[in-house]
Amino acid sequence: QVQLVESGGGLVQPGGSLRLSCAASGSISSVAFMAWFRQAPGKARGLVASVRGDNSTNYTNSVKGRFVISRDNVKNTLYLQMSNLKPEDTALYYCFAGGPYNIWGQGTQVTVSS
Repeated sequence: QVQLVESGGGLVQPGGSLRLSCAASGSISSVAFMAWFRQAPGKARGLVASVRGDNSTNYTNSVKGRFVISRDNVKNTLYLQMSNLKPEDTALYYCFAGGPYNIWGQGTQVTVSS
């Protein structure tokens, strides 16, 4: 069974940058939809960014111009480059791989604070 493992989270000051990685234990070349979600305490999990098999991307408005999602089908890894981080970006970040897997990673914590 394919698993997803996120890494790269941590504590960063406002204005700083982080790169999240999501490594799959199997091939992602056939996965049409991959995405990053986040969940802050007391809030619902929401979509941050997504990338399709043709590398088309979509972002929630609050991260446009600051975050970049990408995928490497050779390394079987999904990335999220986050820049100009704000305190409101603080959350547990999850990666998701759509069909044929439809699976979630365990999450990685991002905390933006001075």
